[in-house]
Amino acid sequence: MTEMVFGTTPVRAGDPILPRWWRTVDKWSLACVLGLFTIGILLGLAASVPLAEKNNLPRFYYVQRQAVFGGMALVVMAVISMLSPKQVRRLGVMGCILAFALIVALPVVGTDFGKGATRWLSLGFVSLQPSEFLKPGFVALCAWFMAAAMEVGGPPGKLYSFIACATVVILLALQPDFGQASLVLFSWLVMYFVAGAPMVLLFGVAGMAVMGGLFAYGASEHFARRINGFLSPDIDPRTQIGFATNAIQEGGFFGVGVGEGSVKWSLPDAHTDFIIAVAAEEYGLIMVLAIITLYCTIVVRSLLRLMKERDPFARIAGTGLACAFGVQALINMGVAVRLLPAKGMTLPFVSYGGSSVIASGIAMGMLLALTRTRPQGELAEILRRGR
Repeated sequence: MTEMVFGTTPVRAGDPILPRWWRTVDKWSLACVLGLFTIGILLGLAASVPLAEKNNLPRFYYVQRQAVFGGMALVVMAVISMLSPKQVRRLGVMGCILAFALIVALPVVGTDFGKGATRWLSLGFVSLQPSEFLKPGFVALCAWFMAAAMEVGGPPGKLYSFIACATVVILLALQPDFGQASLVLFSWLVMYFVAGAPMVLLFGVAGMAVMGGLFAYGASEHFARRINGFLSPDIDPRTQIGFATNAIQEGGFFGVGVGEGSVKWSLPDAHTDFIIAVAAEEYGLIMVLAIITLYCTIVVRSLLRLMKERDPFARIAGTGLACAFGVQALINMGVAVRLLPAKGMTLPFVSYGGSSVIASGIAMGMLLALTRTRPQGELAEILRRGR
């Protein structure tokens, strides 16, 4: 806790791994992650009971599974956060290749669980969503390409990253999974901006994304149905958005009381995509603001620490991971209050889901590793010495 009060503690070479990790890791971000996970378990105690009863399972079946998956995610996060940037890069690239191969195989061996999009691999006792694991690996791969392009005589890494981005986005859109495709494209745009891309090019890519959305609207009934529902001035109270909107309104400032909410009995995805509606109804605006504050703290602190980073890969990859983490939370909450069309995206560390929480643990572990304090001079000091 020393860093929270007195600031960054310098690294001493030769220290054991755990003491060195504890001194250099961002403890505020670590505490915020633990806070989000705790809130997720708390909300799961209310949101997942109706689904368990519907499926004739023990009342807290899904909460227990979430605790197991969450525990695994926290262990994975802690282990990865001890890695060096070079080890993070290697892990991310290998993970990206493996996840990409699994996504390619989805049309043959995947399943849609009746949701209209083939996104999962069913392993019997558990299901796996490869796109969740692709995101942190994709960020590491593209950051590696962009950092290599900054070296004298380096390869055309920015072009390679664009090819990788286009390939992944098209592959995800074909599932169809436009939410994850949008998140991948956004993270690439952020990294490309940090790597020094011209604004004209970024606007051009954004324009291409808009044109792709218009094409998807005409070619995909799944995509068009969600956009039409979002643009409609009337909300059908029998839809998930209708139930969620009503629950948020009913919650008010302090909520209706713990366990007193009714939306969890109406929403089939109350424990996953719409868990923020459960939080708003039972705990009110206070809980929602607390959740938003935790996400903002992680993103802002990470970006502030990355501003001092000299390693191009760490700076680019860390920015991509932090922004993707924050925007995923923003999308999930934006859908619940009807600011965005429905995308089927989970709330990191809060929503139920094995793939989601473990992938979030991997991404956060990589981010914590890249934002750790390392024995390097401040960038401003280096520039002053070079004058």
